[in-house]
Amino acid sequence: MSDPEPTAAIPEIRSAQRWNVVWAVPILAILIGGWMLYKNISSKGPEVRIRFDTADGISAGKTEIRCRSVSVGNVTRLELAEDLQSVLIYCQLDKGNESLLRKGTRFWVVRPRVSASDISGLGTLLTGVYIELEPGTGKLGPRKYKGRETPPATNRSIPGRRLTLISEDAGSLTAGSPIYYRGYEVGRIESRKLAPDGQRITYEAFIREQYQMLVRENTKFWNTSGIDVSAGVDGFKLRTPSFQAMVSGGVSFAVQEGTEPGALAKDGAIYELHEDADSADESTFEPTLELLLLFDQSVRGLGKSAPVEYRGIVIGRVTNISFDYFPDNNNQKVPVLVQVDPNLLRASGEARHPRDELPLLEEAVRKGLRATLKTGSLLTGAMYVDFDYYKDEEPVELGFQGDYPVVPTMPSGFAQLEVKLASILDKIDALPLEDAVTQITAAAEESAKTISEAKLALKEIEEAAAAAKTTLEDPAFRELPANLRKTLASLDKSVSSIGPDGAIQGDLLRTLDELRGSLRSIKSLTNTLQEKPNSLLFGKDAPGNPKPKAAGKR
Repeated sequence: MSDPEPTAAIPEIRSAQRWNVVWAVPILAILIGGWMLYKNISSKGPEVRIRFDTADGISAGKTEIRCRSVSVGNVTRLELAEDLQSVLIYCQLDKGNESLLRKGTRFWVVRPRVSASDISGLGTLLTGVYIELEPGTGKLGPRKYKGRETPPATNRSIPGRRLTLISEDAGSLTAGSPIYYRGYEVGRIESRKLAPDGQRITYEAFIREQYQMLVRENTKFWNTSGIDVSAGVDGFKLRTPSFQAMVSGGVSFAVQEGTEPGALAKDGAIYELHEDADSADESTFEPTLELLLLFDQSVRGLGKSAPVEYRGIVIGRVTNISFDYFPDNNNQKVPVLVQVDPNLLRASGEARHPRDELPLLEEAVRKGLRATLKTGSLLTGAMYVDFDYYKDEEPVELGFQGDYPVVPTMPSGFAQLEVKLASILDKIDALPLEDAVTQITAAAEESAKTISEAKLALKEIEEAAAAAKTTLEDPAFRELPANLRKTLASLDKSVSSIGPDGAIQGDLLRTLDELRGSLRSIKSLTNTLQEKPNSLLFGKDAPGNPKPKAAGKR
């Protein structure tokens, strides 16, 4: 008989314990972690991505984001851009700084910089580089920005007038170059960049608040960089700005003399940056009439922008020189196009009306108005166009070439001089120069003979001088003075014997007395012979007929 199977134990069912103190630890850890996560998330501000060309000196977790030297965030990570040409820097701003992210907000890296105009960022040598944030003024919201490689010259929060200057050539102007008014610094160039079309340079300029009233709508700006040396009609000009402007460049501005200041310039106004002060002055000239001049001479030395004057007063300028304006003249005359203001030819008291310009010009031409080329500088050879009245010229009517009035021209002073010189040369050519040259050649040959003879004479003179020198140096000649003294002493002794007390003088006196007596006897005989020529035969006193004496009797 088998054993009976054991019966299964009946389990005891009891209710489980719902709470255990062990669970308090993980629950507390979860709560603390959640609170810390919430605190961390809630304390963070927005994330910003900034694109720079390089991340030199920037480190994740170390480099700060500052606004006005106050920390407002940190760099969280750095990445290379997909094009490998730039760096993407992600920054986390602190909570409450969302208002700093606006359209127009600018970022740049502050590091030590040394330039010709400024030295900045030296403090980062100790603290390390940081990214400076400058809030914009646009709408809130942007999260991606293009960082600046160079810091702006002035902060946008600084009040003042911000302008845009446009130039065709950058020259030596850079960010930080000074802006002058009458030689006094009133602002700076903030930045420069090449226009998208590559034709112009755009500058952002800043004028300090206390000087912004100096900028008017009709203000002219010009470049004062470096030393300006120019040569033209007025000769050589040399302009030297301040040392800083020579090194880093500079800009000057002013309202041109004789012009009423316009309204105050608005923020963001655009101005043209002229090459120099002369270009700025010329830009104020507003010609109202174009004239065509046909010169029958060389225009070498006449260039574009050369002045057009009337008795020393500038009334216009040369705009172009081209045969295209008069293609039918077979290049016999050189067409020169000028722009003038004919109202400047009026008297100061006369009314000026633009519609009267052409009649005024026609009347002036009839009265003898002519155009000539004149030399403004003998050193540079620059020429200018001169208008003046010539009373001796025959009256002519104003002509036209297409739409351009043609003003008669006259040869310039040098052209007239050339004509006179040509006439003189023709007269000289008509002279019998060959005969004259033959005579001059014969005279030259005679002169050569004379010169040869003169050379021989000079040679003889030199030989005589040499002989005289030899004689003077002869010892015998040196003894000659002693012999002369002896001879003079003997002569003195001889002369003393015929002096007043000498014996010879007494004998001479007696001889002279006897000679005078003999002369008186001869004179008496001569008188007797004149009266009685026969007295030699008959005697002096025989009266009547003469009787001859007996032979042998006297």
